[in-house]
Amino acid sequence: MEALKQGADTLFILLGAIMVLAMHAGFAFLELGTVRRKNQVNALVKILVDFSVSTIVYFAVGYGVAYGAHFFVGAEQLAAKNGYELVKFFFLLTFAAAIPAIISGGIAERAKFWPQLIATAVIVGLIYPFFEGIVWNQHFGVQAWIKDLTGAEFHDFAGSVVVHAVGGWIALPAVLLLGARANRYRKDGGMSAHPPSSIPFLALGAWVLTVGWFGFNVMSAQTLDKISGLVAVNSLMAMAGGTLAALALGKNDPGFVHNGPLAGLVAVCAGSDLMHPLGALVVGAVAGAIFVAMFTLTQNKWKIDDVLGVWPLHGLCGTWGGVAAGLFGSQALGGLGGVTLGAQLIGTLMGVAWATGGGLLVYGLLKMSMGIRMSQEEEYDGADLSIHKISASPEREANW
Repeated sequence: MEALKQGADTLFILLGAIMVLAMHAGFAFLELGTVRRKNQVNALVKILVDFSVSTIVYFAVGYGVAYGAHFFVGAEQLAAKNGYELVKFFFLLTFAAAIPAIISGGIAERAKFWPQLIATAVIVGLIYPFFEGIVWNQHFGVQAWIKDLTGAEFHDFAGSVVVHAVGGWIALPAVLLLGARANRYRKDGGMSAHPPSSIPFLALGAWVLTVGWFGFNVMSAQTLDKISGLVAVNSLMAMAGGTLAALALGKNDPGFVHNGPLAGLVAVCAGSDLMHPLGALVVGAVAGAIFVAMFTLTQNKWKIDDVLGVWPLHGLCGTWGGVAAGLFGSQALGGLGGVTLGAQLIGTLMGVAWATGGGLLVYGLLKMSMGIRMSQEEEYDGADLSIHKISASPEREANW
């Protein structure tokens, strides 16, 4: 029976890893559909190469930073217990690799290629796993301190804060240090529209992310005996709430509509194992509203050129999700309890501060040392031709 359990757990977490791996295709197509045509190839290449760099760095360094484990032993030891630890690494890697995939959307269309890969290595190797270890592996006694102070540990079941808020808040300094795309904001105060190149590809990316998210959330149980149907239904309700709120507030804009479910899913991650489905619906709806309002504000009023709106979507909705777990996870609002608002506020603020400082340090040093932005000519030609020497549709352009 023990061997059967080990095999079942290994298969369970492997399926979760594959589902979250598929989400990276969603990241790629969401970015491809949102950027202009001359940057579509770059969007695809960045996500795949970032994932590959993340894999090697997290295997060699990051997983050890977070969990104190390493794989520099014989294959016989690695294969023990059906290789569950290896597959667990695969699953958690897909979370870690989401960080550069999130950042990629914010810095699209004007960031240099190689400096971003260096940033990916540092973020996935050190910055992300340091906070991951604190929240999910009891490092430095921080969780015990929070529990002594507030009566409960900081709860983040599937990464509203650990993954999404951290990714979004790392991205914010990167976006600010890069500056807006050329001609995005004019000196007279006006703006030039940079509309999405392909709504169908944008929608495809959103759908792939949405489907994969059920692996992201449900398989965060990590063993078959801990699987929760509540997590699945709460994810579903938050997705619906986010979609409808974005539809209403976004005035039928397809970009808002397809980011709405993602906003809801970002927010529900933290407390998806605790909330009542109606609470999850509210959390998702608030997240959809946050995304529409803050994307509009950052782009139009504050003139922060965050191309895919990754700071509102992941940074702010992830922050809301961390806090919301303390509200809607409580028994007073229909949840299972075992959380406190104080613990959620402390843990969430710690994540925001760590990510913002880390992003500022990494991208600030890269900007000073080697530069992080393409030249004006390269940006005008587009990242596809400037970096990859081919466009998304070279045959058609040749015929023209």
